[in-house]
Amino acid sequence: MTPTRDWVFGRLDTARVWRDLADADINYSVDEVRRPAWNIDTHRCDLPAERPGAPEPGGSWELACRLVRDYEFSPPEIVRAVYDPATPLLGRNMLLEARFHLMHFYCGVRITAVVDETRDNGDRSWGWAYETLDGHLERGKVTYEVVKHRRSGAVEFVVSSYSQGAPTLGRVTLLGWKLFGRRTQLRFYRRCGERLRSFVEARLRGEEAPSGPRPRVGRLVCAPTDAVVHRWDALALHRVAPG
Repeated sequence: MTPTRDWVFGRLDTARVWRDLADADINYSVDEVRRPAWNIDTHRCDLPAERPGAPEPGGSWELACRLVRDYEFSPPEIVRAVYDPATPLLGRNMLLEARFHLMHFYCGVRITAVVDETRDNGDRSWGWAYETLDGHLERGKVTYEVVKHRRSGAVEFVVSSYSQGAPTLGRVTLLGWKLFGRRTQLRFYRRCGERLRSFVEARLRGEEAPSGPRPRVGRLVCAPTDAVVHRWDALALHRVAPG
């Protein structure tokens, strides 16, 4: 079927909910972040290596950066997103769909940092970070980086985060979070690395990956490209800003 406004996220008016994110604020303070109340994670995934030195034109690092920029690494069975690709990366609002079986939760994040640096040891890093907005299931920040290690030529995808479940979750949402939240969160990080590695490997072979047209909602795009829209998505429990 051809995705439309009514079907990209099931029966949700996706464009309207996305527009409402403009008035939302970050839903936590960095001063609150500390163990054990918060989960603090770092996940690393090796990508195809390059020769030592600066990133190679058209090589693993550059390909990975493009995929990370477009949020193609996200596993669509767990998290999908819509955003306006015409807006600058820094400050961009994204509406996420967190999928827990037949419970679909719609939460906003904002890109609040862009990483673009050569470190003192010569390593090259590019990526970005988003923070959670009012109504999100969680509170916290996730940073996605592609790092080229100049001396060894190794390239890796690094996901670092701190998070906790929002203390204002409703009863139904809280039940879903307790059943699936942390376990799904860790699976999400692992799948992100697996997908990015497989896509980079495919593109190095000259293949288009992921392939196909992106679902759209007016000027908004749905990511990742290989997110399949099913009519049964309309039957799921839909909760907007559950936190």
